[in-house]
Amino acid sequence: MELHRHGAELLFQVLTEREEKSSVAIASNETLSGWTKTFTDPRLCAAIVDRLTFGGTIIEIGTESHRPAHTKAQHNGKP
Repeated sequence: MELHRHGAELLFQVLTEREEKSSVAIASNETLSGWTKTFTDPRLCAAIVDRLTFGGTIIEIGTESHRPAHTKAQHNGKP
């Protein structure tokens, strides 16, 4: 989903204000290189990624979401 520039700027402001004060956790099904689909301004996207990754820990748990398999398992055998 594309985040309009104003929304991306507000997110950047929040990240900047929280930097070195509090933790931030972000979950995404997209790789960092694919964030340009959400943050369409390349400079703003790079700045947000920089804020999130500087001194942070990136935990990659795989590329497939567990949700579709979980939903399918819940509905198996149900009309």
